Order: sequence, then C-alpha cells, then structure tokens
Amino acid sequence: MTSAANVEDIALQLKGRDFLGLSDYSPEEIRYLLDLAIELKRKKKAGEIYQPLKGKSLGMIFEKSSTRTRISFEVGMYQLGGQALFLSKNDIQMGRGETIRDTAQTMSRYLDGIMIRTFGHRNVVDLARGATIPVINALSDQSHPCQALADYQTVLEMKGKLEGLKIAYIGDGNNMTHSLMMGAAKLGMHFTTASPAGYEPAENIVQLSKDAAELTGGRVDVLRDPREAVEGADIIYTDVWASMGFEEEQKVRELAFKDYQVNEELVQYAKSDYLFMHCLPAHRGEEVSEGVIDGKHSVIFDEAENRLHAQKAVMAAIM
Repeated sequence: MTSAANVEDIALQLKGRDFLGLSDYSPEEIRYLLDLAIELKRKKKAGEIYQPLKGKSLGMIFEKSSTRTRISFEVGMYQLGGQALFLSKNDIQMGRGETIRDTAQTMSRYLDGIMIRTFGHRNVVDLARGATIPVINALSDQSHPCQALADYQTVLEMKGKLEGLKIAYIGDGNNMTHSLMMGAAKLGMHFTTASPAGYEPAENIVQLSKDAAELTGGRVDVLRDPREAVEGADIIYTDVWASMGFEEEQKVRELAFKDYQVNEELVQYAKSDYLFMHCLPAHRGEEVSEGVIDGKHSVIFDEAENRLHAQKAVMAAIM
C-alpha cells in the first residue's frame, strides 16, 4: 500500500513533466495517475468542483482528425478550471514550414501546456525538447499513452486489480499495441499479442517492455496464433486493421488480417468473464464482429468515457 508521504513525493516529481509515453513513467507513477483518474471521476459524478488549473491554458495541436481526443481534452481542461485552444495544422505556422522548435518556444511563452496529436513520433519528441512547458502525446505513430492509461483505468474499475491479469491484443502491431504492452509490463500484467507476419510490434519496444516486465513480475509474449494469445485472457483488445495514414493499404491489410478478427469463435478461448476493449473508431465486421463489440462483455464506451478522466489526471499532475 502506498503511504501518504510517498503519494506526495510522486505528486511533486510529476509536476512539470512531459507525458510522451508510459516508458518514461515508473510503475508507481502510472498507478498514481490511475488512482487520481478514478478520484477525479468520482468528484465529477458527485458534482464536486475541482479546478487546480484555473487560469491556465492548454494548446492542442492536431495534425490528425479526432473525436474522443479533442472532446475529452477540451472538456477536461474546462472542468479543471482552465481553457483549451484547438490548433489544426492549418491554423498555425508549423503547417507552413515553421520549425517545431520555434513553434515550441513561442507557444511556451503563451501557454501552460501543449498537447499534440500527430503522425511521426519525432514531432512529439522535438516539440518536448523545444518547449519549456509540459508536452502531452495525444497520439503518434509510435504510441498512444493517453488511451492506454484510460484503458487500464477501465480494467482496474471493472476487475478491481491489474497485477496478474492477462490482456491479449489481436491485430496490427501499432501504436496502441506499443502503449498497452508497455503499460501492462509496468503494471505487472501478462500481455500477449498476435499479428500476421510483417505487422508485428516494433522489436525495440517489445524488448523495452520485456525488460520492464522482469522488474514487476509481468510477462510479454509476441505470438502468431490469435487463439494461443487469447487462451485464458481476462481482456481481449483489438484496433482497426488500417490506422490513419495507412488507408491506401486497406485491401492488402484485409487479406493479411482475415484470420485475426475478434469474433464469437475466438473469444471462446478467453475466460468466461473476459472484457472486450477497442480504442475506437471501430469497423464492425472487420477487426471485430458486431456480436462481440456490442455484446455483454464489451466495455468500449467505458473506455471512451475514461479518456476524459485519465487525461484530466495527467493534466492536473503535470501542469
């Protein structure tokens, strides 16, 4: 059990930090954010006003379109007492050739935090290096830590624990796989993933996750057979087969992933009380059958709701 003194120490060490990926955070820091997210959700449901960011501003850079990310960050900042500015790539000079470093330094003079949803992860790293205020990775081609944090908040609420649970990710070894894998490793969970040849998660992130798992009693397995991955799973997770930026590969990917649909047959290999998760948007009939995503085991809208609370926890902690 974490002592009050340790909680205070963690709170102090998070102030002013960037949130670029779960690999940068210790297991204790991740658990602190999860507990804070649950507490902020409780406050919201109870109608309690909590505005630690009153008078502060968040700049939100969007190079990719969004539903959940924009709404949850904008509403979350408002609920915390601050304001959020939506900045598409067409609204700022970065979209016309200004360097990321110049953009970061300028925005640091106006704002208290920057959130970016982009394609290349290098953009996130360069923005953080150039900024003197906290930077939040709201999605890059390498990782999606805000979604993973909301996902593990959901599992914690539904299962009452995280350590020792098995989560199986089926499909493309993308940014979602990377963040879920790292989060599971840091939280002492068993993470399995199954992808067709050529679509596996990045080897360096797999190794980093395995190294993290050795310290927490977790486990990471990268497999080919989805049935083996799902065997005995507490949570089954999937994502679209062609993420933003890969739409031109849709037909090719449909062939490659045809045996990786999460459907009624596959979920029979999981535990009887498994949770089905998806970061959304979903393509029903492709990566997941309608019966599974709309069935009694699905918690996709609990996940979506928790984006609000998990991101509020991040913003409150680092800003």
